[in-house]
Amino acid sequence: MPEDYETYHININGAERDLRLFEVAPGVRIAVVNILGDTELVQAASKGLAEKLASIDFDTIVTAEAKSIPLAYALSIDTGRPYVVLRKSYKSYMGDALKSETVSITTGTPQTLYLDEKDCKIVSGKNVIIVDDVISTGSTLEGIQNIMKDARANVTAEVAILTEGDLQKWEKVVSLGHLPIWLDE
Repeated sequence: MPEDYETYHININGAERDLRLFEVAPGVRIAVVNILGDTELVQAASKGLAEKLASIDFDTIVTAEAKSIPLAYALSIDTGRPYVVLRKSYKSYMGDALKSETVSITTGTPQTLYLDEKDCKIVSGKNVIIVDDVISTGSTLEGIQNIMKDARANVTAEVAILTEGDLQKWEKVVSLGHLPIWLDE
């Protein structure tokens, strides 16, 4: 079956991919990065990001469920730091969890992020980095930052494989590249 769709080429630390463009709103398309199951891309991104993080002081890696978990895991191995995952649904074993609401560009609907009570102890009073696969609108990032503030953690860096959209907005993000947003006219 022929592949009859538009793509955008990326090279992440030697791992090359052609990302399919998807419409996420009328007339708005993005190049979708899906690292789930892509071990080569995850490892290449982790190695590149670990090099960029060498001079940044952090104790713990924090990410949101689910697409960024493989990256947080790989970065944990490459940097020797633990990682914590904010969940998108509350489970009773999470105890007195902290929470924050966010809206992702890929879902378009409100989501709540939860920090498990046990993980709160891991980040409280610590220097943390926030890790995401792609930072686009910053909504997920903001939700994580709110929880880290409530947990009394100090965010020392925001990290992503790629940023997307307004490049100037993401100047301080540690990343390996930038994706445009396509607006149909």
